Amino acid sequence: MDVSWEDFGWERLADGVGRRRLPVWDATAAVVVGDDAVLLYDTGATLREGAELRTQIQSLLGGRRVTHIALSHPHFDHVFGTAAFSGARVYGAVGTDQLMGLARERDALRDDAISQGVAPAEATQAADVLVAPRHVVSGEWTLDLGGRQVLLANVGPGHTGHDLVVLVPGTAGGPGVVLCGDLVEESGEPQAGPDAIPARWPAALDRLLSLGGDDALYVPGHGAVVDAAFVRAQRDELARRFGVS
Repeated sequence: MDVSWEDFGWERLADGVGRRRLPVWDATAAVVVGDDAVLLYDTGATLREGAELRTQIQSLLGGRRVTHIALSHPHFDHVFGTAAFSGARVYGAVGTDQLMGLARERDALRDDAISQGVAPAEATQAADVLVAPRHVVSGEWTLDLGGRQVLLANVGPGHTGHDLVVLVPGTAGGPGVVLCGDLVEESGEPQAGPDAIPARWPAALDRLLSLGGDDALYVPGHGAVVDAAFVRAQRDELARRFGVS
């Protein structure tokens, strides 16, 4: 199952698990490979970025295509590339489907992308074909990728009202991997925008830690891989910042 991730500019996290730190915003896109299916976690900030990920993954995996997509949360730098993956089953936290189906939300994502430096034409194109999840997770959902199972968990709200993480259980040869989305950030301070739920964020990180445990690798939405101690410290800092326990 393993491949030479680094030859394609990706970081190997575990057997059959890798991620790429995308340019500009340092956002993570991660792949989990099973015998029968391929899961992609987040799709980039533009359709062009999504298409680049699609091409890289197919080259990396000998022509295999992404069959499943899990979206960590509905921010442009994590979802605007989804339409590049035709036929993939798209998962999101419950409520994401309705939110991303609203014209005003698509407009808001387009405007946010433009304000962050995406070319207006690219932002408009991505917003026009924005793919909302058709499969929503209200608690936990186990996906069988063939030879391995992964757990999709709605641990939020926190960074947004709709935060979805993915747990890839460890094997005998290595630790588990938790794909955290922007509930955890390493390359900068955690961002609390207008759709954040600050009072619930520390509890979301408590749930995330209970899933992964002390030995897992925690993959932030932005930045380098961290350990459980880093997540706990960020949890405590968020609790202090927002005045919650």
